[in-house]
Amino acid sequence: MLKYFPPEIKTVHLKRSRGFWSKTFGIAWKILKAKADIYHCHYLLQDCWLALKFGKHPIIGHAHGTDVRSNIKHFAWGRIVRYNLGNCDKIVVSTPNLLETAREFNKSAEYVPNLVDENLFYPKTRKKVKGKIKVLIAGASDWAVKGTDKIIRALKKIEKDVEISIIKYGIDIDKTLKLAKALGLRINVLPPVPHINMPEYYWSADTIVASIGVGGTLGMVALEAIACGRPVITHVSSQFPEYEEFPFCDIFSTEKIAEAILSSRNEKVWKKEYEYYKRYHAPEKIMRKFMEIYNDLIQQWA
Repeated sequence: MLKYFPPEIKTVHLKRSRGFWSKTFGIAWKILKAKADIYHCHYLLQDCWLALKFGKHPIIGHAHGTDVRSNIKHFAWGRIVRYNLGNCDKIVVSTPNLLETAREFNKSAEYVPNLVDENLFYPKTRKKVKGKIKVLIAGASDWAVKGTDKIIRALKKIEKDVEISIIKYGIDIDKTLKLAKALGLRINVLPPVPHINMPEYYWSADTIVASIGVGGTLGMVALEAIACGRPVITHVSSQFPEYEEFPFCDIFSTEKIAEAILSSRNEKVWKKEYEYYKRYHAPEKIMRKFMEIYNDLIQQWA
């Protein structure tokens, strides 16, 4: 996101690791010392809570999923998430399924689509699919959230038409591989790679299968794969008006997943998805929206 800021705007990126010191006292010290005209906190967890406690204003709390969808109910994290929602000067959510919950605590909540780093994720021409479709299961293996088990069962239905790869990560990867073995489904297992190397995996496939689980929104895996020039099979729910123009909605049953994968042979599938992506997720458009939000907040606090 920072690389898309206009050059005349000075930015400071406060980073932390998952190490105990870094995510506690380390980040607390960085936030305390920070001085800015506006503060933008990604994820509504301890970083945002500390910024509020240190009196940093105006502050944007940016929700990305698990913070509002599940952590808000957690016995420990829930209180922090609810406090952040209620006390930030502006709340932004990255997917429309978070908006209703966010507005229960803060009427300023607004949906602003995720953006993709197009310097890293960009289209490469896909060769015409003549034989089997090279399918990459790109999301983390998680049966409850991502529906990975349904993806495996759907691929079994069309196994003669596909060549399958999966990235070895996620809480249910072992269960997923055991299910595939039990079904007699051959899968090529790929090692996890740093995020900057993910485009190579996308470009090596014909079709990407992302989340088919809860949420019904376009996640980052789906957006990045579309940006890389590959059709994506994912569960996008028609209940959200923001997705009315997305070409493939409500793909969640094994039958629909299998049908969608077979239809992805056609180059028009990706073109329709990419048209939607550029219309709503183009980085330049999203950054213009954030500039409007920043300016409004700065004027309110002037």
